[in-house]
Amino acid sequence: MNYYAAPVRDMRFVLEELLSHRSLALPGFEDASPDLIEAVLEEAAKLANDVWAPLNDVGDKQGTQRHEDGSITTAPGFAEAYQAYADGGWNGIGVSEGLGGQNLPEVVASAVQEMLHGANMALGLCPMLTAGAIEAIAHHGSEEQKALYLPKLVEGTWTGTMNLTEPQAGSDLSRVRTKAVPEGDHYRISGQKIYITWGEHDVAENIIHLVLARKPDAPEGNKGISLFLVPKYVVNADGSLGERNDVTSASIEHKLGIHGSPTCTLSFGEKDGAIGYRVGEEGRGLNHMFTMMNEARHKVGVQGIGVAERACQHAAAYANDRTQGRSPRSGKADCAISDHLDVRRMLLSMRARTDALRALALTCAAEMDSVRHAASAAERDNAQTRVDLLIPVIKSFSTDQAVEIASLGIQVHGGMGYVEETGAAQLLRDARIAPIYEGTNGIQALDLAGRKLQRDNGAALSELLDDVAATSEQLKAQPALAQLGEALAAGNQDLRAAMAVVLEQGQAAGADAVQAYATPFLNLAGHLLCAWQMGEAALKAQAALDQGSDDPFYPRKLACAEYVIHQWLPAGRAQRAVIEAGTQCLHAFDAQI
Repeated sequence: MNYYAAPVRDMRFVLEELLSHRSLALPGFEDASPDLIEAVLEEAAKLANDVWAPLNDVGDKQGTQRHEDGSITTAPGFAEAYQAYADGGWNGIGVSEGLGGQNLPEVVASAVQEMLHGANMALGLCPMLTAGAIEAIAHHGSEEQKALYLPKLVEGTWTGTMNLTEPQAGSDLSRVRTKAVPEGDHYRISGQKIYITWGEHDVAENIIHLVLARKPDAPEGNKGISLFLVPKYVVNADGSLGERNDVTSASIEHKLGIHGSPTCTLSFGEKDGAIGYRVGEEGRGLNHMFTMMNEARHKVGVQGIGVAERACQHAAAYANDRTQGRSPRSGKADCAISDHLDVRRMLLSMRARTDALRALALTCAAEMDSVRHAASAAERDNAQTRVDLLIPVIKSFSTDQAVEIASLGIQVHGGMGYVEETGAAQLLRDARIAPIYEGTNGIQALDLAGRKLQRDNGAALSELLDDVAATSEQLKAQPALAQLGEALAAGNQDLRAAMAVVLEQGQAAGADAVQAYATPFLNLAGHLLCAWQMGEAALKAQAALDQGSDDPFYPRKLACAEYVIHQWLPAGRAQRAVIEAGTQCLHAFDAQI
């Protein structure tokens, strides 16, 4: 069933009212306007709603087919849907004009990405990986590599992949064993990579693999790893395609979800070795790959929000159609189950959390625009500090919540949610991968509580919490919103107190101690920052109502804000008690039992 309509109204609220289109004021976006952004969102919604979304169920049921020669056929309609995306220029929406893109702000590109992932997560993974490849080559590739590969990647004629994981090297990439042997102006790559998303397919004419490997004489550990570009078809100097490279799909994974996305084991060098070209500096491959991964982590968070949005719509459609019992509101029999307060609790919880997550992710994307386009180095540096802080929260918290929201969607359906007929189960199965790939959510929590918090003794987070405090004061200044302000302020104090504990433990006992506190700390931070965004939303919604607006969007937004701050934030605030309770039980636990 196709219960998906891109949430253009809420996206416009975030861009126009919460963020006041601040990205458009940055240097480089002079040709963009609010009217243009609105038109872009509307056109993207048509592609998502009419072309991509109807194939979500098809991809889940049909999956992908691998043939004896290693080639892969995607689900019916996928190739055509991807071509419609590429033909529309959507692949270059957030890419600079200098690289052949449309030069629109990242905050707009992120909104479009959410639509595509909500419409069809499995298909959306293909351009998501390509965007990361573009970023890595643009930042670290040679001028020749940029000229040869970026135009086709930007227009979507070619797609990109990220090749990190090996059977013996999961999160610990220092154990990568894929070899790169120098041969003239290129290298011969041999080895195996697993879990390669869209590693082989039939939707584009070439695939550009970015591969972590090490030279035979490279030192052990991370410093011995370099980054290599390995095309499916070798590219001639004039940009035409040459011979098929020595890289094949050895198998595809049979997964819990995202069945329409071919997840491959790729074998490099079964014959003479795959031809590859080093990208960037020797021995800095992991650093260069993180350019790609940081972009991808934000996009995975956005991906989770897209699936959560679809789960919201799916559940609401069912709850408004399914009749059962007596209405507690009207007293009538055979009411829609959306009349029952417990069902309304679930629907509001899903909707409010999804809206809050979207606002936070787009706020981060606006900071990414400042990193790239702000006039002064100081502004760019400040924005980068905030992006570094927010990305692990966006990736981890959004995807964890997406799983919970999709699970609640099944609960709204009751027994019909547990069977495949309604499509609710697919959303949970699809969403479940997002907390795992692009760095597990435990790693994201360690990044926040360890690296990001400890490196400046909490200065960046303290500055962000000052903004939260300012919002709480604005809320307290308005009688209708004062209680929201009080609750937000209390949550702010909880996070400051938890931060003090984590900093103290990090300084006294080191990284191993921080590890035990990391996940509850990120959980508390995610709840508070989402509540902050909904506090901002409440201020805007109340102002619109005070000015006489009769748009029903604003009362709904106020209801969502009240839910997030009064009923959801307390669950996050409880993590302070978890942190303050200490970690002795973890040390005492015998994992062999």
